[in-house]
Amino acid sequence: MSIPNLKTILVADAATCTGVFAIGLLAAVPVGALFGLPANIVAIGGWICLAAAIAMIVAVLQKVPSPALVKLIVIGNLGWVAASLSVVAAFAAQMTGIGIAFVVAQAIGVLGFAILEGKAVALPRAVTV
Repeated sequence: MSIPNLKTILVADAATCTGVFAIGLLAAVPVGALFGLPANIVAIGGWICLAAAIAMIVAVLQKVPSPALVKLIVIGNLGWVAASLSVVAAFAAQMTGIGIAFVVAQAIGVLGFAILEGKAVALPRAVTV
C-alpha cells in the first residue's frame, strides 16, 4: 500500500473518530437513550475517540507515517472492537435493537480500518514508499 493510500485511510479513520467524539460530547444523553446505553458510556467512547483521532492526525502529518505509531493505532482499533463487543455483551439486556446493530456495525467498520492500516505497516518500507 502506498503512503498516500495509508494517509487516506488514516484521515477517514480520524474523521469517524472525530464524529464519535462530537456525538459523545454533544449528544451522549439522547444517543444513550436511543441505543439503550448509559450516557456516560457514550461520553467515554467519545473521549477515547478524541485521543485516537489525534494520534491518527499526527501520523498523517508525518512525511512517512511512523510504523510504530501506525501499529499503536491498529492496536487501539482492535481494542475498540473488543470494547464495543464487550459493551454489547454487558448491556445487551437493556440495549435497543438499533443500539446493538449500530455498535456491532461500527465495530466491524473499525476492524476494517485496523486490517487496512495493519497491512500497510506490515509491508516492507520499500514497497510502501
